[in-house]
Amino acid sequence: MFEEVTAAFPGQALLDRTSMNSWEDAAVVAQVNAIGKGRVVLCGLWTSVCIVGPALSAIEQGYEVYAIADACGDVSAEAHDRAVDRMVQAGVSPMTSLQYTLELQRDWARSETYDMTTGIARKFAGSYGLGITYAKTMFGASEGH
Repeated sequence: MFEEVTAAFPGQALLDRTSMNSWEDAAVVAQVNAIGKGRVVLCGLWTSVCIVGPALSAIEQGYEVYAIADACGDVSAEAHDRAVDRMVQAGVSPMTSLQYTLELQRDWARSETYDMTTGIARKFAGSYGLGITYAKTMFGASEGH
């Protein structure tokens, strides 16, 4: 598994599976259900395989499903776009990784997640991350304000 994924979840065991649709693996579904939340957020390697299958299955099970569209891809832009269209038709909400991150943060006064959120943005959010660095450098203000 990529270090960028495992670093965010230290000590979390990986679930090895063989199915293309992870929702068809009993251990995966049991783990997701055990979390006890009503929302599933998905991203992965192939939009048309790794994301569409579990997204449609989770919707069928009654979950609210979000797909992080810029954190997955496909063999072509067309294949990715059609996979996203298919999910939208079924009720999945696509969003970007930055949009999701900032929705989780909600308020820059939330100090317990402030450094992590701005660190992720500076590293991965392109011009938005540069804006955080600019504000801190130019105005000496808290980043993000």
